[in-house]
Amino acid sequence: MSSLVSLVFNIELSLIIAIVTSFVLGFLLLLIKVPNTDYSRKIAETKNTIAVCFFICTALFYTTLRYSGIPDYEMFASLMMFVVTAISSAILSFSLINLLDENHIDGDKFYLNVGLVAALSFLLVKSFWWDEGWMRTAVMIGCIVLFIIQCVSHIITFNSVYIKSRHQIEQYYDDEEDQKLKWIRFCYAIMMLTQMFVLVYMLFPMGWMKVYTFFYSLFMLYFCANFISFLGSHKLLLDAFAYKTLSGQDLMEKLARNRRKNAAKDPDEAVRDINDNEFRRLERSLARWVEEKRYCEYDRSREEIAKELHTSKEVLHMYFATRKGVDFRTWRTELRIEEAKRMLLENRDMSTHIIGELAGFSDRANFHRQFVKLVGCSPKQWRESGGNPAQF
Repeated sequence: MSSLVSLVFNIELSLIIAIVTSFVLGFLLLLIKVPNTDYSRKIAETKNTIAVCFFICTALFYTTLRYSGIPDYEMFASLMMFVVTAISSAILSFSLINLLDENHIDGDKFYLNVGLVAALSFLLVKSFWWDEGWMRTAVMIGCIVLFIIQCVSHIITFNSVYIKSRHQIEQYYDDEEDQKLKWIRFCYAIMMLTQMFVLVYMLFPMGWMKVYTFFYSLFMLYFCANFISFLGSHKLLLDAFAYKTLSGQDLMEKLARNRRKNAAKDPDEAVRDINDNEFRRLERSLARWVEEKRYCEYDRSREEIAKELHTSKEVLHMYFATRKGVDFRTWRTELRIEEAKRMLLENRDMSTHIIGELAGFSDRANFHRQFVKLVGCSPKQWRESGGNPAQF
């Protein structure tokens, strides 16, 4: 098996492929233009940071190739590949976390993290030239332990930020648009698995590291392709993260500030009067909206829905929280399910998938999941039972 690997893969060839791949991808990312707005700034920063990461990988791959021919070159290449994964995991983790929440990790912590990783990486490579002994082993073990700690801490941080970001998406979009955010989590999982898998290859015989180097090029290509695809549809995050989700208290303060001229009147009473008037208008708009079955339209943001109702998304959010005791999306989902239940019985020859779309569900799996959750049976069972699922 080892001879077959040596025949198919060559460490120098794998490094050349990695050099070309990382450089081309980094250069390509720099050429991609992102709209120069306040809301797209962090996406542009993420793009440029990933590009710089690929250029750093290019330099490290090239440095590894330059030392080709030295004694124990396979071991040297393994150490350099470990350095590549340690540095890139720190930079790419920061990039994706920053994409979700730019305030979670400040620049000083990022530079300190990358600087520390770079210093330890230099010490690790330097130890290669030392005589074999306990110091060389201690440096290797210490770097591996710190690498694992770094990866675990980044994974925990990313997961926390990801959950928070999904909540922001849920508060902004009335459909389950947060599903589109899952690509970031999936790419991050692939990235961290690829980065940490270097430890497995370091345990293999030296000849196997060339295989990992080759597949690392494929990983960079996959990661970059997914990120470029995301850049083509980044409006989702720009819309949702451009606004802070306001709580009821925030709205109260906002309304109170706008009406400070009414100093003679009690501020709390003024706010209550404003809310009552706005809520009454909103109730009339909602009645017309339901009568026209506008709830069957999907892929609409809460801001767009609020404009149709002649209000703001903050007022809409507060109305449902204080008057309905349920969030807007849940309320609208219930309307959609009721519409689907009716259509399933009246249009028995129509596919349940089509009915789900007509009722306002853009995703088939989500339609089935919500129907079972609210009705207690599947759309098919509802239809077959004639609207009497108790028999199941």
